[in-house]
Amino acid sequence: MTQPDLLLLDGECGMCNSGALFLRPRLIDQSSLRFVAIESEEGAKIISSLPEKMQLADTVYLIRKGKPFIRSAAIVRLLLYQRWWWKFLFPFSWITPLPIRDLIYRFVAKRRKRWFSPPTECSF
Repeated sequence: MTQPDLLLLDGECGMCNSGALFLRPRLIDQSSLRFVAIESEEGAKIISSLPEKMQLADTVYLIRKGKPFIRSAAIVRLLLYQRWWWKFLFPFSWITPLPIRDLIYRFVAKRRKRWFSPPTECSF
């Protein structure tokens, strides 16, 4: 059996927890993606193995087939794990230039803790 890809999220963030709860039931294959809290020992170890520039990014991380992705590149690739009606959105999302996607990502990320209350417990 192959190792699942990893999605590292902020376990203390309400938006990240809501995102994980939204994503999990929509996965094509439940064993294809494993959720890991960035604050966990495992999350810290995974992040420390990434290139230094990625280690310093305060963001979501997706390790897909051994290759790390951050920010909007990670978020857009999450569509590939979902059922066809979500996967259908991938080319339309991908066509948006990375600087614009990351600008939107950073806008939302900067405000996420104001918009979403912290979870009472980590859902992943």
